[in-house]
Amino acid sequence: MVPNPLAMLSVWLFGGLLAFAGATAYAELAKLCPRSGGEYSYLRQAFGALAGFLSGWISLIAGFSGAIAASAVAFAAYLGHYLPGAASQQTLISIPLAFTSLSVSARSLTAASIILFFGVIHICGLGLGRLTQNALAVLILAIIVGFTVAGFALGNGSMAHLTPVSAPFSGMKWLLALIPVMFTYSGWNAASYVCEEAVDQERTVGRALAIGTSVVIAIYVSLNLLFVYALPMGRLGSAINVGDTAAQALFGTSGEITTPALIIALAGAISSMSLAGPRVYFAMARDGAFLHAFSRVHPRFHTPAFAIALQTIWSIVLVIVGGFEQILMYTGFAIVVSSGAAVFALFTINRRIGTTAMSLRTKILAGGFVIASLAIVINVVAQAPRTSVIGLLLIAAGIPIFLWSKKRQSSCESRAAILPETAAVDATE
Repeated sequence: MVPNPLAMLSVWLFGGLLAFAGATAYAELAKLCPRSGGEYSYLRQAFGALAGFLSGWISLIAGFSGAIAASAVAFAAYLGHYLPGAASQQTLISIPLAFTSLSVSARSLTAASIILFFGVIHICGLGLGRLTQNALAVLILAIIVGFTVAGFALGNGSMAHLTPVSAPFSGMKWLLALIPVMFTYSGWNAASYVCEEAVDQERTVGRALAIGTSVVIAIYVSLNLLFVYALPMGRLGSAINVGDTAAQALFGTSGEITTPALIIALAGAISSMSLAGPRVYFAMARDGAFLHAFSRVHPRFHTPAFAIALQTIWSIVLVIVGGFEQILMYTGFAIVVSSGAAVFALFTINRRIGTTAMSLRTKILAGGFVIASLAIVINVVAQAPRTSVIGLLLIAAGIPIFLWSKKRQSSCESRAAILPETAAVDATE
């Protein structure tokens, strides 16, 4: 999509700067609204229950669940390099339905198993989940840093690959390229989803967002610079596995030597999304915007077990049924809308309840993030109107569920109010 090496690197750098600007705004939001749920909590407080719910709805149908499904299928595919049977796409079970049929293969079962594994891990306690997540993060960080340093120090690359090429390219394509880049950076706001469970929220959450985002930016920009250093843009654009192709060019090796790193990275991504996403649905249910059952906390492990189970089951359904690629494509721009609206909400919430003045630096970064998000969305709608309309319809499908949940909540509250009165009448009789 971006044939010029410098333009490609600028997309990653600009996407990282946007992520840092968003992280700065989210750190401020976490001070003003120290509740778990991320965008859901911020949009609910700024613009009302429906706006918050639709943000959470996007997270459920695609933002987290769809991304988990995609990562799990990729995990199974890479695992197949070592366990071929685990990645086989041969149909094991075929279940006929009204308009289609479900085909269960070894790959889909492997993907479902890894989703279930991390779902159970995170149900069994925040401590165990955090330990697993931190171990995976440190391991993949060490592998990437080692690979990058070795590539520049010992690899057979060339900085001449950075020479601009004369290929047709437009600003519109550059903006479109920001969508998958921003999706790749999407973990920058993860700390905001669990801020209620953090110790010393005001300092811890902001620090985690700033440090985590800065590290991720440095990793992605350095890694992509290494890929350009290793390969000319022509080969880079046609490579199926960029990491292995770059490693072969740098070190003269053969085989898929980066596959273990990809497996670990995908496992880490599934784990982090399995941890963060359910806190959104938990917060929605606790506020009465979603079914009350998903606000329940496990009596022993003190985790939002029902919300974790919901996301786990839906992610597995997406793996078995398929179609998550289309869902992610249709709602990719909506994820940008959600985060952009959440940062815009900072100005509303700060004006309403802010106890201290927001710094000029935060205002500039937050404003820049909102403007860039708006430009990306407008460009997507203009370039791909059909995709955008389908995405909006998927989002709108959540409105009936919201109204039904609110009606059910009101009905339960009415019954709860009547019961004490009935009991008092019975007592007098």
